[in-house]
Amino acid sequence: MYTTVNEDGILNNYATEPKVYVAEYPAIWEQRKYLVQGTLAALFVSALVLVAFAAS
Repeated sequence: MYTTVNEDGILNNYATEPKVYVAEYPAIWEQRKYLVQGTLAALFVSALVLVAFAAS
């Protein structure tokens, strides 16, 4: 942690900043995995909505 002291003796703490990097485009198998996860999430949310309507 980076700390400075001003002329009044007050401490200022600064967090260390992480190194910046460029993200890489996902590979084709990663894209397919994201598609499967999105489909499962959509089915799960749809099931929750249907159960909520059936319970009300």
